[in-house]
Amino acid sequence: MNQYDVIVIGAGPGGYVAALRASELGKKTAIIEKENLGGVCLNVGCIPSKSLLKNAEIARMLRKNAKTFGISFENLQLDYAAAVERSRKTSKRLCMGVASLLKTHSVDVFEGNATIDQDKKITIQNKTGGLTELMTKSIILATGAHSIELPGMESDGEKILNYQQAILQTRLPKSVVIIGGGAIGVEFATIWNAYGVEVTVVEMKNHLVPNEDSEVSVELERMFKKQGIKIKTGTALIGVDKTDAGVAVHVRSENGEMKIDAEQVLIAIGFQPNSSGIGLESTGILLHPKGWVLTDDDCQTNIEGIYAIGDLTGKYLLAHSASAMGKIAAEKIAGLEPETLDANLIPHTTFCFPQIASFGMTEDTASEKGLQVLIKKASFIANGKALGIGENEGWAKIIADASTGIILGASLIGPEVSEMLPILTLAAKNRLTIQDIHKNIFAHPTLSEILMETV
Repeated sequence: MNQYDVIVIGAGPGGYVAALRASELGKKTAIIEKENLGGVCLNVGCIPSKSLLKNAEIARMLRKNAKTFGISFENLQLDYAAAVERSRKTSKRLCMGVASLLKTHSVDVFEGNATIDQDKKITIQNKTGGLTELMTKSIILATGAHSIELPGMESDGEKILNYQQAILQTRLPKSVVIIGGGAIGVEFATIWNAYGVEVTVVEMKNHLVPNEDSEVSVELERMFKKQGIKIKTGTALIGVDKTDAGVAVHVRSENGEMKIDAEQVLIAIGFQPNSSGIGLESTGILLHPKGWVLTDDDCQTNIEGIYAIGDLTGKYLLAHSASAMGKIAAEKIAGLEPETLDANLIPHTTFCFPQIASFGMTEDTASEKGLQVLIKKASFIANGKALGIGENEGWAKIIADASTGIILGASLIGPEVSEMLPILTLAAKNRLTIQDIHKNIFAHPTLSEILMETV
């Protein structure tokens, strides 16, 4: 039986980063994946969706803004299947890169379904039914999460879609209803709308992207309506009926019930953990009532030597936080004392049009807590680079402590704001002030000058 220092179950951005870090620290390491190296993020999530969003950006420019740039043509043809094919090639290339990294770091890779027992023995069943048994001193669980399926409205890949089916389908629906106005919902709304699909977004809460600053939500809704995306907030899903033409989506708001007919419906209302079927019951690991694995600040479960990271914990359903947690777990196993993850410094990015980026405190939370803060805000309408590229809507808002000027959070909406966020999180982590940002020299003309203007 093979003996390891660390075995990681799940090879997504949390799992493979944890395995690489453990190996770097001198631990004999193995990783187990039942589907594809790279997990959801590289295969059917973050990476292919950004590839599709780039195609959508070009499609939107050609369909709606070509004359602004002096471009004219007849009979524009947009091949969505080609866009999907490009996204698959992008995913494949990165997944091959992960495989290469694991090999060069001497991490053993096993394919199959893993189950663990209380003695940290792991049994792997491969696709042909063969069994492999491994022993280890430490386990890092990184099995992720999957889309919530609603009873009676289960995804079929034809009329009712989950995000994975939506990202893989090569045809465009003529019309679609998206249930859920979070990151996945608004990103797919952006993609489909750019290609001329009739899109309706239904969100149960009062605003789209409800976890963002309320001003961000209002700005996004304004921009979506301008693009022709229909929005129904404060609206709950009742049910979905399949019809000959597609689906009839039944919803309810304060104005009563209504039916929305469309070719397809995308259910994007959240996730649930992949915590069943891997033997957690036999280990005594404590779970949240909804199945999330409970951990301490070092990502360790209540069982010594067993760690859990990423979406499986339900703490932060983000690829980059999973990677950060993977490093923490590996370093803790190696006897180091890693910094714990500071939730206030985790960046949040949504790649709709316009992009959204935020971290830390919002103006809303500051107001709710009665904190004395400085609120600085500037618009892209006066930014030279934004004007030059024809995307000058949106703004940046920075929240700082009123007495010290230390940056506490930020909310941005506009062109490429996801690329600016690390400047602000780095500043906040090192307790820099708005004065420090103001003293910095920003290259001109750049979109990042919005940060200088803001402070």
